[in-house]
Formats: sequence, C-alpha cells, structure tokens
Amino acid sequence: MADLFEGDAAYAIRLGKQAFTFSAAHFITYAGDTCEPLHGHNYRVAIEAEAPLDANHYVLDFIATRDTLAGIVRRLDHRMLLPTEHRTIRVQKSVGPTGGHEVVVTHGDRRWVFPAEDCVLLPVPNTTAEKLAEWIGKTLLQALEQNDAPRPARLTVEVDECEGQIGRCRLG
Repeated sequence: MADLFEGDAAYAIRLGKQAFTFSAAHFITYAGDTCEPLHGHNYRVAIEAEAPLDANHYVLDFIATRDTLAGIVRRLDHRMLLPTEHRTIRVQKSVGPTGGHEVVVTHGDRRWVFPAEDCVLLPVPNTTAEKLAEWIGKTLLQALEQNDAPRPARLTVEVDECEGQIGRCRLG
C-alpha cells in the first residue's frame, strides 16, 4: 500500500452531499432467519478517500468523484433493493402473466412480486446498511478505475439509513 504520509501530513477527502441521497425499499433477515416487513428509508451516503497527493496535489478530483458517486446513488433511488446472495431469500426474474418482466422474491412462506424495472438486484447476502456501503464502495472504485482515476489507498463509505443509524465499510 502506498504511504499516505508526505512528510508529517496525511491526506484525505470527504464527500457528503445532498446529491448522495436516495429513497429505496428493502427488507433484511435478522436473528437467524427472521425476515422483517418490507419498508423504506431515505438513505444518505458519504465517502472518505485517503491517498498520497497526486501530481496536482489532490487525493482525488472532487468533481469527477462527486459525479461518479452521484451516478451510482441514482441507480438505487426509488427502487426495491434485493439481495441475490442471501442464504434463504430467493430472487428470480420472470415474465409475468401480462408479458411484463417481473422479479419474484420468496422467503419461507412469504412471496413478493415486483416490476423488474423497479428493482435493483445486488450481489450481497443482505441489504443492510453495511453491505450497501460495501457495494457502493466497490462500485465506486471500479468506476474510478475505468475512468483512469487513481485508486485511493483507503476508501470509507457510510450509508445512513435513518438519521444517525450508519453502516460503514472501509476498503483498502
């Protein structure tokens, strides 16, 4: 890993803007295999990136990083967030009786059907704030790499699901 220090200084940027908010529905399992009711949150996302300064004397370009993160967050806005790697929640795409694409979700004797265009299928085992933070962080790192931006030495992503209930993931 690159040395974060330059002399006696370490550098990081933090982004936490209104543009990084999204409203979405989900449900999780807890206490073993208990499935909570379907509900929604007004999520807020913030990131902190740590790295040595580049040739321009910044960690990451604020504008490019802001725009990339805002695009990722927009993909989640007003959607049903579904985990595709859960042990007992089954998520299947299908064609409905009227010919439209839908997503059928089952857990035990519970069953939900959603229009496919309203869903985001996430490769996570549960749609907790922590796992959403990890997915957002990995997606951001991949997008930065595709745009030839430097990879930060550490990226911390916070997902606030309810005014102070924050899940955090640090990728390094």
